Amino acid sequence: MHPRIEDYALIGDEQTAALVGMDGSVDWLCLPRFDSAACFARLLGDEENGHWRIAPKKADRCTRRGYRPGTLVLDTEWETDEGAVRVTDLMPQRDVAPDVVRVVEGLRGRVTVRSTLRLRFEYGSIVPWMRRADGHRVAVAGPDATWLRSEPPVRTWGEHFGTHSEFTVEAGEKVAFVLTWHPSHEPRPPLTDPFEALESSVADWQAWSARCRYDGPHRDAVIRSLITLKALTYRPTGGIVAAATTSLPEEMGGVRNWDYRYCWLRDSTLTLAVLVQCGYLEEAEAWRDWLLRAVAGDPADLQIMYGVAGERRLPEFELPWLSGFGGSRPVRIGNGAVKQLQLDVYGEVMDSLSLARRAGLPAKPHMWSLQSVLLDFLRSSWRQPDEGIWEVRGGRRDFVHSKVMVWVAADRAVRALEAFPDLRGDPDGWRTLRDEVHREVCEKGYDPERNTFTQYYGSRELDASLLLIPRTGFLPPDDPRVVGTIDAIRAELEHNGLVRRYSAEETPVDGLPGGEGTFLVCSFWLADALHMTGRTKEARDLFERLLGLANDVGLLSEEYDPVADAQLGNFPQAFSHIGLVNTALTLFGGEEAG
Repeated sequence: MHPRIEDYALIGDEQTAALVGMDGSVDWLCLPRFDSAACFARLLGDEENGHWRIAPKKADRCTRRGYRPGTLVLDTEWETDEGAVRVTDLMPQRDVAPDVVRVVEGLRGRVTVRSTLRLRFEYGSIVPWMRRADGHRVAVAGPDATWLRSEPPVRTWGEHFGTHSEFTVEAGEKVAFVLTWHPSHEPRPPLTDPFEALESSVADWQAWSARCRYDGPHRDAVIRSLITLKALTYRPTGGIVAAATTSLPEEMGGVRNWDYRYCWLRDSTLTLAVLVQCGYLEEAEAWRDWLLRAVAGDPADLQIMYGVAGERRLPEFELPWLSGFGGSRPVRIGNGAVKQLQLDVYGEVMDSLSLARRAGLPAKPHMWSLQSVLLDFLRSSWRQPDEGIWEVRGGRRDFVHSKVMVWVAADRAVRALEAFPDLRGDPDGWRTLRDEVHREVCEKGYDPERNTFTQYYGSRELDASLLLIPRTGFLPPDDPRVVGTIDAIRAELEHNGLVRRYSAEETPVDGLPGGEGTFLVCSFWLADALHMTGRTKEARDLFERLLGLANDVGLLSEEYDPVADAQLGNFPQAFSHIGLVNTALTLFGGEEAG
């Protein structure tokens, strides 16, 4: 059977990440960055597309696994007839080159362990040339080179275009493997001591986790989500990718398979909020600074997403040689939605920078001038239809959430002038814009017969993004139109108690065939909205259920299929974990309902 999405755990070094299955196989790894080509692509194909498995000989799934508390260091254990063994996986923060460190330790008895390494560069399509050098196995193909060694050395041989090792460990014995990547035209980087790397990684992660200010219920789940966000951060720039993967399906066997290894502006406000509230101001500032660099330039050219260093060109293409996760094709690299117009991102940027200013993050000289230029652009462009928050491919509409976020942009600019008199702007013009947008949304985006806002002007469809209306301040939580919208979404978009983004099966708005699962962050938004409207017990019950959807190591994907009881979509998903932390802060962080 093909592994399930929830069978995987994450390791990473804050520049890239790997997925490790319950069978001890590393099935996904892109080197040297999140958005680089994968050298292990079994996740989206089969064993011949690259993987690295270490496990007891003839063993299958592990007996148990878990992260060491407060870390991204993964322990996987097997109980066998011969005894017990543990494999500890990590990617230490790199000095020069990325390393994957895998430490095998005997726990009981005498266990025979097998390592099978199949490197396949360029997303599983290229078999490298292998050779021996200085006690290493060296693989080279085009721009990529890797070095594999073990400490102490164990018997290793090549067979069937793979590198195999077999050895035994008794209780207390350890064998460590280190796989190091570097550009093939450069010399081998300095060797990493695997045992020192393990010790320092545990200490560093635990010290980072201990800084978390949140001390309410479910603190372990909050910390695990924060660690996941940290792991999805590209440390050199501060950018945070939406997920570590591409093309994990939103519907098994379907075509809704997208590349999420980039940084979305739509995530910016909530990301910044959870980092600030949990005490991670350094990370918040780094994310704010990435945002400022990425969006610099003509406001008409603002994109919805960027590469980890702010790259703008993310062309979308397909990899026909990969069969897809569970047969879900095509496998896509890049993301064509980068060319879309999404007016809501202007509101997200304005809201994020407003939050950064209120949080006391050190100001940047050009920050306010950038915000002013964004407002000037919106004044002349806000009436345009767009593709909306969900990046639909069925044509532009006047999406209500997009217009609400235009209101947010104007509102935050007005509030900034009121709170910081030294800032210069056009308060009367921005108030006029704010009032015009508010009036139009309430007239054209609201269905008085059903007492609910709708997905776009003139539509009867609903959209889970409408749950954000009270959070943005567009209307107060006790406004009957807000309560009616929440109730309508529960009636029409809930599926087994969880929330879909919109009715994909009943409307051509996204221009795609098939359906999708329930969207986890939307379910967190529902919990927030229920709390804000005074239904805190229902909100907490929903939050408890959502916590139970995380896999055995606390990770969430983008979506969930409540019928198949399975995670869907790219994994782990930053937006889902941001939603978890934000809802925990909302429910237990001292805020009053409403």
